[in-house]
Amino acid sequence: MSVPITNTVYVLNGPNLNLLGMREPDIYGSETLDDIAGMLEDRGRELGLDIDLRQSNHEGHLVDWLHEAQAEGAKAVLLNAGAYTHTSIALLDAIRAIRTPVIEVHLSDPSTREEFRHLSYVGMAAIETVQGLGAQSYSVALDAAAKL
Repeated sequence: MSVPITNTVYVLNGPNLNLLGMREPDIYGSETLDDIAGMLEDRGRELGLDIDLRQSNHEGHLVDWLHEAQAEGAKAVLLNAGAYTHTSIALLDAIRAIRTPVIEVHLSDPSTREEFRHLSYVGMAAIETVQGLGAQSYSVALDAAAKL
């Protein structure tokens, strides 16, 4: 039995994103995760979407939340997996295991950074990637999710 699709968009954030605003602002900007949450809630209201924003430094939490997004009928997931983007086959498998569309989000553009950041396991299964726009990457991804 399938779960009805809701207007909820999960916004999942991986390791070290709790330090946004303090962590390498020359790369990631000065906005905090709370700033991004406020911006997304405002934009979500305009689009008729509910935002469920979460952050964890633990890979298994992100996997569990991807499963939950499907179980709860989320419209989409915006996933900034942080460093797990480049290392986590578990996240790749979790994205492939669910029907809920996942949009990959990055504040910076990993393709212009260190070589090890050029591989994205998340991107192998995500329906779209938005990167390099700073905090606005989340808004652009939310707009894309609204059109699904």
